[in-house]
Amino acid sequence: MERTFIAIKPDGVQRGLVGEIIRRFEAKGFLLVGMKLTQVSREQAEKHYDVHRERPFFESLVNFITSGPVVAMVWEGKGVVASARKLIGATNPLTSEPGTIRGDFGVDVGRNLIHGSDAIETAEREINLWFSQEELTTWESSVSSWLYE
Repeated sequence: MERTFIAIKPDGVQRGLVGEIIRRFEAKGFLLVGMKLTQVSREQAEKHYDVHRERPFFESLVNFITSGPVVAMVWEGKGVVASARKLIGATNPLTSEPGTIRGDFGVDVGRNLIHGSDAIETAEREINLWFSQEELTTWESSVSSWLYE
């Protein structure tokens, strides 16, 4: 099974969307294996967004993710990285499809509610940045036989 990193950004936490976002991942059938509410340090934010370091919006990304609490999560499931990206929607909420998290709740690209890993390799890096191995749980849901052949 694959794992992916998902973070509900400060705007999603402040707007009270944590439960709704978790509900969508659970309803899809993914398994929550790690979760914490955290205040992101500048150092961690810079590491997380390192791939954007040379872009003009890097500073605003770092400032925003450190502006309030974040719910960091690790989800597990078959094809979870690609599927999570579909659940989340396009980066710009105005071009996100209805039914996606950003399409249903987002308005501005700078306040797009949620981050999700874009590839398996990225997920591994981000999970290791945000969680220690001791913070992740391995378990099997009693409904897994109803999800997978």
